Amino acid sequence: MENFRKINEQEVRQLKLQRCHSEDWSRILVDNAFKPERVWDAAFSGDIRLGVFESKFELPGGVRIQSGICHAKLHNVTVGNNTCIENIHNYIANYDIGSDCIIENVDRIVVEGTSSFGNGVEVSVLNETGGREVPINDKLTAHFAYIIALYRHRPALIRRMRELVDFYSKKHSSDRGYIGNGVKISNAGSIREVRIGDKTIIEGASMLKNGSINSNESDPVYIGYGVRCEDFIISSGAHLDIGATISRCFVGQSTTLSRNYSATDSLFFSNCHGENGEACAVFAGPYTVSHHKSSLLIAGMFSFMNAGSGSNQSNHMYKLGPIHQGILERGSKTTSDSYILWPSRIGAFSLVMGRHVNNTDTSSLPFSYLIEKNNTTYLIPGVNLRSVGTIRDAQKWPKRDKRKDPNKLDQINYNLLSPYTIQKMLTGRSLLLELRRVSGETTDLYSYKSTKIKNSSLMNGVMFYETAINKFLGNSIIKRLEGINFKSEQDIRNRLKPDSAVGLGEWVDISGLIAPQSEIELLMKGIEENSLCKLKEINAFVEELHKNYYNYEWSWAYSKIKEFYGIDPEIITRDQVKQIVLAWETAVIGLDKMIYEDAKKEFSLSSMTGFGADGDSEERLQDFEQVRGGFESNPFVSAVLQHIENKTALGNELITRLMNIID
Repeated sequence: MENFRKINEQEVRQLKLQRCHSEDWSRILVDNAFKPERVWDAAFSGDIRLGVFESKFELPGGVRIQSGICHAKLHNVTVGNNTCIENIHNYIANYDIGSDCIIENVDRIVVEGTSSFGNGVEVSVLNETGGREVPINDKLTAHFAYIIALYRHRPALIRRMRELVDFYSKKHSSDRGYIGNGVKISNAGSIREVRIGDKTIIEGASMLKNGSINSNESDPVYIGYGVRCEDFIISSGAHLDIGATISRCFVGQSTTLSRNYSATDSLFFSNCHGENGEACAVFAGPYTVSHHKSSLLIAGMFSFMNAGSGSNQSNHMYKLGPIHQGILERGSKTTSDSYILWPSRIGAFSLVMGRHVNNTDTSSLPFSYLIEKNNTTYLIPGVNLRSVGTIRDAQKWPKRDKRKDPNKLDQINYNLLSPYTIQKMLTGRSLLLELRRVSGETTDLYSYKSTKIKNSSLMNGVMFYETAINKFLGNSIIKRLEGINFKSEQDIRNRLKPDSAVGLGEWVDISGLIAPQSEIELLMKGIEENSLCKLKEINAFVEELHKNYYNYEWSWAYSKIKEFYGIDPEIITRDQVKQIVLAWETAVIGLDKMIYEDAKKEFSLSSMTGFGADGDSEERLQDFEQVRGGFESNPFVSAVLQHIENKTALGNELITRLMNIID
């Protein structure tokens, strides 16, 4: 009530002259500096509060409009300072509208009854028939959703997580809607039970119902023409446009859904991008991308994933309905016209090519190719480690983080090599060697979980995994010993000792967060035992876990030195450290050379087909270089060569420091 007063008789007379009406003028409160000249053709009912209308807005094309109210019916509405409301075709009811807004050419904006504005809506991810529902909310993270969707074997945990979301939803329920400061809404259809954050832009949306748009000044939300949203939460920085349609969905920070993309019962976390295609019962972790009209993502869990045109999965294998689900672990790709029969689980950073009609689990063999030939899945373990595309993806993800909101919900680890992937390589290497031992060294074709592995592919897979393990452990040791002049071997041993025991054992990828399983267990126990009793406390725990990643990573790497090299780090010598560094150098340079050769294929004669359309081979080469550039001058190729040089120097520098130790 501060700064508001009752409207006076002179102001009422002037408003009546300006074709304004009210059921009860005594229920209208106005700012002390209110001037009635800016209110025309308006009808008021219920409790009304009006600010001052003094400023003007400049629209695209140089058109200027005055703040105020014109051609509108308002019921139980508060209007902030310098807001423009005009041409409301039906009415606005039960809303608090902030300052500096433009609301024009809208059908209606209304809250009827009490609403939680999308909080608590249950999204049936992975299993369309239910059983893995995730209740969405303003503070939902990919990590919270992962646990509540997949840890159904812990009913006490799930019950407590539901209670937390239910408490939050009830706390934020209201019979009044909210439109923040600096919001622009134009040419929109019906908006019902929607809470709209600061700086949101809505233009041409056809229908918004029961949701929250968590825009803010740091990272506004844009909702464009033809968009339809029902039962939703939209996070800061999101962009929905050109006919996107969502129902029972969570849209994460800086996610884009556009060009008639449709989604039901799906979760899209940070920096996802969907165009043209369709999603149903999908758990789309950070950086899940689908661009093509013919692509369907259904009943699957993905992250850092790129779906090729015509990608499809089948979750309806038997007569009991669409009950099957699948997982493509982080970094996986599907090629054009690929198909996977659920249930299946595909290992991290794998490429799926062709139509795979048998269920499989390759989670212990990351960085693989799955190629279909004559209805048979051929598995090529580890080969994706040498792919230029894999390295390019790992480099581009951090650069494509569009989130500007200082409060980042998802904690994202971009590392290609981590305890999560290296532990899989250690397992995969042992698995391949055991497969070769059991089936015989001269076997041409090995069978593994509905796939076939050629002898040469198996041995190459062992080599690829050993190379990557050498690279990771060497990286970890060099980083740990960086910048220190050691006087004795004991100094080296003391430095190598971990700062924390946290990190030993298995690691997990909780939809973008890479963490020790022991710490995720602590998180879940904290929720079960009510020591973590608010959503923001859970999110803070996860954020702290993410910040400590490199401390925990070293604890894990330290424990693997003895397992992989047969060297006890507690009595390690300088010569043994040198041995590890040389193995690291060989691995790094070897991988870089393979990546270099893979990149070279992009500049082969066959890649120049279609260039220099009407000329000879020389003109074709010139045309190619004008469009694509030369091989040696390519920025990525130059970076690879520089990487070889830098890593060689880094290894040599450490070896020099080690050799300076006096025995």
